[in-house]
Amino acid sequence: MPNVNQPTQRTQTTLFPALRLRVNRDKSVRNRHPWIFSGAIADWPNCLEAGGLAAVVADNGDHLGYAYVNRRCSLAARMVSFGDTEPHAAIREHLARAVALRHRHFNPDQTNAVRLVNSEGDNLPGLIVDQYADVLVVQISTLGMERLKPLVLETLVELVKPRAVYEKSDVAARYEEGLTDVVGLLHGRDFGPLIVTENGLRFHVDIKRGQKTGLFLDQRDMRALLETLSAGRRILNGFAYTGGFSVYARRGGARQVVSVDSSDGALKLAQANVSLNGFSTALDDFIEADMFAYLRTTDTGAFDVIILDPPAFARKKEDVLRAGRAYKDLNRLAIANVAPGGLVLTCSCSHFVDEKLFGQIVFQAAGETGRQVRVLHRHRQAFDHPVSIFHPEGSYLKSLLLSVDD
Repeated sequence: MPNVNQPTQRTQTTLFPALRLRVNRDKSVRNRHPWIFSGAIADWPNCLEAGGLAAVVADNGDHLGYAYVNRRCSLAARMVSFGDTEPHAAIREHLARAVALRHRHFNPDQTNAVRLVNSEGDNLPGLIVDQYADVLVVQISTLGMERLKPLVLETLVELVKPRAVYEKSDVAARYEEGLTDVVGLLHGRDFGPLIVTENGLRFHVDIKRGQKTGLFLDQRDMRALLETLSAGRRILNGFAYTGGFSVYARRGGARQVVSVDSSDGALKLAQANVSLNGFSTALDDFIEADMFAYLRTTDTGAFDVIILDPPAFARKKEDVLRAGRAYKDLNRLAIANVAPGGLVLTCSCSHFVDEKLFGQIVFQAAGETGRQVRVLHRHRQAFDHPVSIFHPEGSYLKSLLLSVDD
């Protein structure tokens, strides 16, 4: 395999089938946006296989770069290289830059659980790679990246030298691409549950049975923010999952933390994480309950901080209306019941509920409570979850820290 640090050679467009765009449909690609929808494509070469690579050309013949394609999807092509860099060399370069970025910003003695590759944010559409200590977890959501998997795996092993690489490609987007779930060991020797470090705190991670790839790494910086706000306060951690916010709150000096989740298994892991960091669980409660029902039936007025970090309510565009009602109900209940002068940290990871819409929903929820509500902080994006400035759609996680008074 060529050295990933070596400059690439110019490659003739004719080495790949040419995917020609319609007249005046090349502007977004020239602006380095990686998505090409089927309506922008003028000609599909007969020799182009599903998931294969193509040279992308404008109607006037200008070479724009390279993309992998899937004709069965409305989002029919995704760019892996802009300009003349050969696409396989570009994949290797993007992986090397992604790994180097994390090495610059994270000290493994303090944090060894990071996202190594964040899809379009690292110019690698359809690919997520998370690192937990010496184990990598790969998640592939597109047919084109599935066909590039051998190259990705080879390059990752060369760059990171992990003990194991585990694939957890079980996302709904694969079905739209004509793929089925793939879960299992790709490289190295098998492994069990791990213990990782995040900002000096330790967490159990069960990659094989946990949600997503094991931990919600994208909330790392918001957990750190909560720690600074926790001293002497009673905190309600809704949708607690493995207790990330709960552990940070305890280190921050919280007087009490109540963790609520509908999964008994998640709560047991949350309790184990609190104990793992040397905190007594005697001051905490771990309650198996639906968070909506808990807020409706429990006197939460004694809580100084309420955290709402639910799973995605809108997994497809058709879910947005229903999701909006759920977000509004959830936020109304929390804002109405938090203690005077208290805080509500509310989040949404629904891709189809953008930041503007989420803000409008929370505004409506706050208005119905009759309380005074101010925004103190918006989501703090973790450095290992970069978003390409040319692809704002990659920003999916929204958070608002609200101050609530009577």
